[in-house]
Amino acid sequence: MTQQAQNIQGSIVALVTPMFEDGSVDWKNLEKLVEWHVEQGTNAIVAVGTTGEPSTLSMSEHTQVIKEVIRVVNKRIPVIAGTGANSTHEAIELTKEAHMLGADAALLVTPYYNKPTQEGLYQHFKAIAETVDLPIIVYNVPGRTGVDMQNETVLRLADISNIIAVKDATGDTARGKALIDALKGRMSVFSGDDATAAELISLGANGNISVTANVAPKLMSELCAAALQGHQDIAQQINNKIANLNNILFCESNPIPVKWALHEMGQIGTGIRLPLTPLAEQYRAPLREALKDVGII
Repeated sequence: MTQQAQNIQGSIVALVTPMFEDGSVDWKNLEKLVEWHVEQGTNAIVAVGTTGEPSTLSMSEHTQVIKEVIRVVNKRIPVIAGTGANSTHEAIELTKEAHMLGADAALLVTPYYNKPTQEGLYQHFKAIAETVDLPIIVYNVPGRTGVDMQNETVLRLADISNIIAVKDATGDTARGKALIDALKGRMSVFSGDDATAAELISLGANGNISVTANVAPKLMSELCAAALQGHQDIAQQINNKIANLNNILFCESNPIPVKWALHEMGQIGTGIRLPLTPLAEQYRAPLREALKDVGII
């Protein structure tokens, strides 16, 4: 495990993949975004997680984005490659590629659409971990995948040495606390739900893999740092400030709103790939207001 992999905690941005209107990847703005995150205090970057539109990138584009993020970061903060797939074979190939490119860890979502059993989930992640010598973060987001990895399955996976963490995007902090308590430190837990991240960190989670950090990296970094240090009052203060923003960034499917928000901020263009579409007209003014309220624009 790299030194960087051991340092994964705090605010971890699930980075968007900037695109031109024709859908091609905007490499220049990708580089600018990465530099901005390092400057703003983001603690680690996920390249091509859900927010990075992996479903509509080709395999070569997917690995190219990972490679470019690693190049620009240049070991200043950890880079986590999103390498999940609903085919175990494909997930292994992507994870091997991420390892060769120099990623510090890989984030793998549960297989989606084909709805494996709990045993299938265990075998899927076990096969990847045993094939690729890279720290792995498993990722449960039942609202998007159609499958819910139970705490018992995560506890079984904690016995596999290079499965180092779980991203829990259920938003159920009672369930998250039960998992943290049962793990007894054998594996890190990251929130994957911006609205409840401060609470889950206060209950023992190690950080937050965040959508909101795309537009408010400094605030999200400060929130996670305060929560990790036990300064709940400060964490809650920041949480209250960004609550409306957290909410509106999910007014349509992620990453539609967050990409539009970055466009409003002048960071990226409007490009997004079908079947995702630019943010609907009726949400644009409320999103702009939410950005203004937080002082982002």
